[in-house]
Amino acid sequence: MGRPVRVVLISTYDMGRQPFGLASPAAWLRAEGHEVTTADLSREEPPFEAVRDADWIAFHLPMHTATRLAVPQIEVVRQLNPAATICCYGLYAPVNQEMLRALGVTHIVGGEFERALADLVSGRSDSALPVILDRLPFVTPDRTTLPLLGRYAGIMRGGARKTVGYTEASRGCKHLCRHCPIVPVYEGRFRIVQRDVVLADVRQQVAAGAQHITFGDPDFLNGPGHARAIVEALHEEFPAVTYDATIKVEHLLNHRELLPVLARTGCLFITSAVESVDDEVLERLAKGHTRAGFVEALKLTREYGLTMAPTFVAFTPWTTREGYLDLLRTIRDLDLTGSVAPIQLAIRLLVPAGSKLLELGDLDVGQFDAAALTYPWKHPDPAMDRLCSDLTRLIRAGDKKGLSRVEIFAAIWEKAFGEFPDFHLPDRATIPYLSEPWYC
Repeated sequence: MGRPVRVVLISTYDMGRQPFGLASPAAWLRAEGHEVTTADLSREEPPFEAVRDADWIAFHLPMHTATRLAVPQIEVVRQLNPAATICCYGLYAPVNQEMLRALGVTHIVGGEFERALADLVSGRSDSALPVILDRLPFVTPDRTTLPLLGRYAGIMRGGARKTVGYTEASRGCKHLCRHCPIVPVYEGRFRIVQRDVVLADVRQQVAAGAQHITFGDPDFLNGPGHARAIVEALHEEFPAVTYDATIKVEHLLNHRELLPVLARTGCLFITSAVESVDDEVLERLAKGHTRAGFVEALKLTREYGLTMAPTFVAFTPWTTREGYLDLLRTIRDLDLTGSVAPIQLAIRLLVPAGSKLLELGDLDVGQFDAAALTYPWKHPDPAMDRLCSDLTRLIRAGDKKGLSRVEIFAAIWEKAFGEFPDFHLPDRATIPYLSEPWYC
């Protein structure tokens, strides 16, 4: 090989977390002797000098917001360095490849991207498939040039803040939820990151100050044995380090024997994509659980001292006003007002390119909006679209004022019902939560 290739890896947004999607490919590329600059634009300024000198510039596109934020940045780097090869990799790259190629992106890599990216940069390959699902022998991510962990979202609990690290024990998902952006790429498959690599990544982040680890797997219990071995080893080596993970309602029920293991090994909370408490909506989304199943899973987690942090798609074309009011009542009745991030109560269904939602006969969408990266839809009741917009503004205003989750819930209730809640909203300062609300 000739001189090292100069590569700039760019993340625009990764939900307030130090990006695994930069650290992992950086390790692969540096192992081959390439000069790698990493840039997390959510925490630092663009590296203009490195961009001007780069041979390759690669954007990590793990989600909708990251992709929208990347579009103007792709145009900027193209102007700064017209000769550079531009690549986009990650979940949202293959489903938006037509738009990305129109911006001058040469290579699109989705799925398990590290080896393909290394092959392209090193000249072993001239092109890559848009979706690659090879089982990779991962290497320990290289986080040396990323912003310090303390600059990212922390865990808040009882007024105290914990520094958070982030890693991934698996990618993809066994399930086929219609609204999920993972499904068009992985089609019901998942791939593990080897246990020793996960633990080595945790180890280096604890050494850098992490007191808590977020496992960013789409579902931590897609591989229950793999997950159990990791948390047992984590707790044995670092008994004071806590963690959180994302787990489906269905898996909480089917693998309930693992709940005491999670509690014993330091699981602080479980994020679960509940999405709705309306069984008809859940069926359309193919979530694999029911309202009753959600309630049972919540009861189970509480029995073992685990906190559930439900997430919702509060506004869909099938959500009636009464259905939305029922969601608020359910959150109140289940004592979840402090466990639900307020923004979750204004999330509107996204229909991205390649979405399985398009298979539904009763979903009426317009032409794909390349700027918004979604198929637009309107609610049959225009008042529901207005309510969603009003609540989004209300929640953002509440965040800016520093209102608590409970205070914002009360404001949401007043807006939706037209009256201030006449029930007691308890202070939930002891419930753990991430300090930065995240967006898809």
